[in-house]
Amino acid sequence: MTPAAFATALRARQELIGYWSVLDSPVSTERVARLGYDYVALDAQHGLIEYRGLLASLTAVDTKGSTAVGLVRVEANEAAAIGHALDAGAAGVIVPLVDSAADAADAVAAVRYPPLGRRSYGPMRSALRIGPTPADAHEQTVVIAMIETAEGLDQVAAICATPGLDGIYVGPSDLRIGLGGATPNDPALDGEFEAALVTVREAAAAAGIAAGIHNPDGASAARRLAEGFTFATVASDLVHLEQAASGHLAAARAK
Repeated sequence: MTPAAFATALRARQELIGYWSVLDSPVSTERVARLGYDYVALDAQHGLIEYRGLLASLTAVDTKGSTAVGLVRVEANEAAAIGHALDAGAAGVIVPLVDSAADAADAVAAVRYPPLGRRSYGPMRSALRIGPTPADAHEQTVVIAMIETAEGLDQVAAICATPGLDGIYVGPSDLRIGLGGATPNDPALDGEFEAALVTVREAAAAAGIAAGIHNPDGASAARRLAEGFTFATVASDLVHLEQAASGHLAAARAK
């Protein structure tokens, strides 16, 4: 998967499946990128990855045998953070806490060079991976806005209609809490949360952009894709490492 092919597929609302990484572990990220996923999303907001680790992990995703491109969930809707991720070679950014069309427009502007935006020119590594010209970057780099608050949900149609936005992405834990859940998995919010997902999917479809969602496992991702989401992420390496280790320990102690 090249950045150009990924951008084309995402914008065409084709089905894409990714994996979420929070660990600063380029070797394990490289192995995951060879499994068949369409993208690996590196979490620079809540993950344990600083800039050097982000750069190394993006390089690892791009090594021989990889099936994936590297995306970055940046730490904030802020031009420097977005520019750092893109200059390091990310094929796109997932921008958190987008609550309005103005927020979405700010994210788009940070990804696009003038006159389409205000990204500062300095593609340190992306010039090798994506190409040095603004036109190449605009064609091959995607910007995805997270819908994870009550405000963002209320404004989702306007957000989706933002020129230059390629997709939206549901953060389930924050959205559930934002809708009034006592915990990220509060079952009392199930009905309202599922209705919110329909609203998000329909807004994205009406605007002709991609709709994605975060998932704890592959079965959940398959369910959301069947419901109409166009891309889904399986999360995450740290949680899955703990689950696998716990399962092996229980099996070893079984008598």
